[in-house]
Amino acid sequence: MTPSQAGRVRQVGLVGMVGMVGMMLTTTPAFAATTAIKAGRLIDPSGRVVTNAVIVIDNDRITSIGTSVPSGAEVIDLGRFTIIPGLIDLHTHMTYYWDRTPGTRPLNQPRRPAGVTTVLAAENARRTLETGVTTVRDLGASNEVDYAMRDLIDMGKMVGPRMFVAGQGISAPRAGAPAPDYAQLADARVAAGSDWVKIYGSRGSYQSVDTTQTLTYAEMKAAVDAAHAKHHRVAIHSYGPSGVKDAVRAGADSVEHGIDLDDETIADMVARGTVWVPTIDHNRYYVDAKDEFGFAPDTIPPLQAYIERNLESTKRAFKAGVRIGMGSDAVYTMFGQNTRELRWFVRAGMTPAQALATATTIPAALLGHEEDLGALAPGYFADLVAVDGDPLADIDAVINQVRWVMKGGTVVVDKR
Repeated sequence: MTPSQAGRVRQVGLVGMVGMVGMMLTTTPAFAATTAIKAGRLIDPSGRVVTNAVIVIDNDRITSIGTSVPSGAEVIDLGRFTIIPGLIDLHTHMTYYWDRTPGTRPLNQPRRPAGVTTVLAAENARRTLETGVTTVRDLGASNEVDYAMRDLIDMGKMVGPRMFVAGQGISAPRAGAPAPDYAQLADARVAAGSDWVKIYGSRGSYQSVDTTQTLTYAEMKAAVDAAHAKHHRVAIHSYGPSGVKDAVRAGADSVEHGIDLDDETIADMVARGTVWVPTIDHNRYYVDAKDEFGFAPDTIPPLQAYIERNLESTKRAFKAGVRIGMGSDAVYTMFGQNTRELRWFVRAGMTPAQALATATTIPAALLGHEEDLGALAPGYFADLVAVDGDPLADIDAVINQVRWVMKGGTVVVDKR
């Protein structure tokens, strides 16, 4: 960091941030000509285990998977680990940062300039990488901070997961305000630079599990149709069953949260190929972090009841053939816990291999990147995660045993 940069950090009062900025902001990585990863075991795109494989990487892509090390290649020996693809978290809020200052809580912090938040949120990006998540879909941020993070990461100026972002979400107006033109709102999100359009179709957030639907089917459909006309996909938030039903009918590409799904809605999801991101674990997080947030004791039993109803619907949806995606809904101190959703999916009846697919092949297809993300194969991005143990026998190997992470051909985590 230059003296002038350090001076600017001091001016905004970010105590101790000099070291973090130096760690999180970087120049564009210099790739080795060829890198060869020796993998003791790897999980191939079909879910099959391949032993003693050599993954050859040029720049940011996998070029081959075989048994020979090319002459002159830089060799990284991961022979004692299992290699899985970089994971995808379909629901984050990367810009929600809390510095744990005494006397503050995540939801009552002083307002910060967008540029300061961008720098601080780099810590959330780092913690996410440490879980093996190399790509996220970020569903809601203010002041275009998510655009800034996405672009800085893409430029190699910030270390973090690849980000697909939605900017500010579309929601119902305040009481008494006139109804907006939802097609125009969707067009505005696309024009502003959003990769996805996020729509809030119901209440429900943090300690509240209010399932009241706030947008009608017609309003959702107007926004969805406008986004699709611009070749952008749509995620709709709904805590309750009526909002989920209307979101699916309206053509949402994914539905977030949700409980008490009826058989008709589940069948419609299957027929349309709608991806459901149930985010079961985010309410577990709010229960565990209740003291950080200052939630009242009487808010906890409803959260716990919602978790069980969320899990029950997930069991039924999975059994019926709904495509389910891993989304943490990570905010504030939940970064670093991004993959705990996988344990809920196993409880819902998935095998570890099926749970792994919710964080690899299924989200890659939802993002429109089924040919370069979510699998270990030639032509794909060199997003690799080394874990201790056998993730096909015990999903906790993915949740708790990440030891090394490569994103786009660059090692970003090394805890060997």
